[in-house]
Amino acid sequence: MPALADAPAPAPSRWRDLRKRTLSAAVLAPLVLLCIWYGGRAFELLLIAAAVGMAWEWVRLCGYATQGLPGLAVLVSVFGGVAAVAFGSLSIGVAILAAGTGIAAAAGRGGPKPALLPWGVLYTGLGSVALLSLRADPVVGLTDTMFLLLVVWGSDIGAYMIGRLVGGPKLAPSISPGKTRSGAVGGLIGAIAAGVAAAVFTRHLDTPMRVAAVAAGLGVIAQAGDLLESLLKRHCGAKDSGNLIPGHGGLLDRLDALLLAAPVAALLALCAGRGVVLWQ
Repeated sequence: MPALADAPAPAPSRWRDLRKRTLSAAVLAPLVLLCIWYGGRAFELLLIAAAVGMAWEWVRLCGYATQGLPGLAVLVSVFGGVAAVAFGSLSIGVAILAAGTGIAAAAGRGGPKPALLPWGVLYTGLGSVALLSLRADPVVGLTDTMFLLLVVWGSDIGAYMIGRLVGGPKLAPSISPGKTRSGAVGGLIGAIAAGVAAAVFTRHLDTPMRVAAVAAGLGVIAQAGDLLESLLKRHCGAKDSGNLIPGHGGLLDRLDALLLAAPVAALLALCAGRGVVLWQ
């Protein structure tokens, strides 16, 4: 009898990670939203923990040990800088981050990624400080922070859903082979829709075109943050920054877009002034 040909392997489902992603979001999102809602120490402690976790992942991605001086300098300076800002001293916090960047650069010489390691202090530290600054406004801090978060989430969900449904040409195949141009458009639409919805819910839709423009800008920056982290992982030869969150990878995989968008949102809030929503 002729040998039976091997059956072709089934094509991987484009939705294979959807269940894990959904379950992870269902667990983590309420905790994050609750901390943002209450603000104060709950939000600050959550952000300090997240910043240290992201710094830990950055050190490991760069090939350094977290017990040695170069890696430890990143962890300690991110913890100290973000904690100092959380407890009321922006100038001391920024000084600690700057000092930690210098120490990590000096101590990391001769290591696997000496030029990349110190940037982790600024990348994770300043993004976290920006979020603290945004939430600290006693009048519109909650509104601004939720607006930013919903825009980033809307961008992520829109890019994921439209990219999987439509597919098509790759956005940046040399950086992230899985991202498509259709996904980028879906992310932009999702960001605008989420921003407008947030403005409607908070009754701040006096200038809808400005809301849409700010949401679109933050959405583009969020996607750039996603690509930046993909470039980092490709440079370091890693698929994910960690495995803490099933379906998402590590903290950096989940918060990369927010880290880049948060400083821009904080700058917009600073320009708008205290007590004024950031898109005014």
